[in-house]
Amino acid sequence: MGDSMRKYLAEALGTFALVFVGTSVATLQGFLSGYGSTGWIGISFAFGFTLMVLVWVVGPVSGCHLNPAVTIAMALSGRLKAADAVPYIVSQLVGAILASLVLLGLLNGLPGYTAAAGLGANGNPRDMQVLSLLLWEVVMTALFLYTIFAATRSDAPTGFAGLAIGGFLFVAHLVGAQLGDASLNPARSFGPALLQGGEALRILWVFVVGPIVGGIVGWLSYKVIYKD
Repeated sequence: MGDSMRKYLAEALGTFALVFVGTSVATLQGFLSGYGSTGWIGISFAFGFTLMVLVWVVGPVSGCHLNPAVTIAMALSGRLKAADAVPYIVSQLVGAILASLVLLGLLNGLPGYTAAAGLGANGNPRDMQVLSLLLWEVVMTALFLYTIFAATRSDAPTGFAGLAIGGFLFVAHLVGAQLGDASLNPARSFGPALLQGGEALRILWVFVVGPIVGGIVGWLSYKVIYKD
């Protein structure tokens, strides 16, 4: 198997793991309410700590993007070959869709579960103004990408990238999960929304446009602060 195919498969598998674990906890937190639900902190741990592990597991193969917003920013910065950008994004979307398909199949084994209970899709449960929801995604993703670029620069302390990147995703979810957002990742939003449909699909554009714009802003911020 060629190196390029290994990278694409690693991105698909890594995105599958991130979306599956994170949205499983988010879905069960709602569905099993009253049975010791984990709350927002549990959702934050699920996404943040899963990404932390994946940085060390998938990172050596593909760089552990697992996120189209990361891939686009990395391609613009020159850290990723332009020819790899589209295959990376396709791999991430495939991984996210498969994660939601598997989660849906497994949840159907729970008594009383129906698709109406959701699949952990992002949304707007607090009825915020859409512009505010969009700007949350832009700001948090910009900070996320700034962290990623800084933690993976050539002179960064070795071995700590996972802590920085996963740690920031954790705190981002502490803020955003209770608002229905904190996606920071179009693939993470795309898989659940595609299967869940309805309002999740109608508002999906916010969780695609926001992270992509925020990712570019984060990269530009990094360029201003660091000499790379």
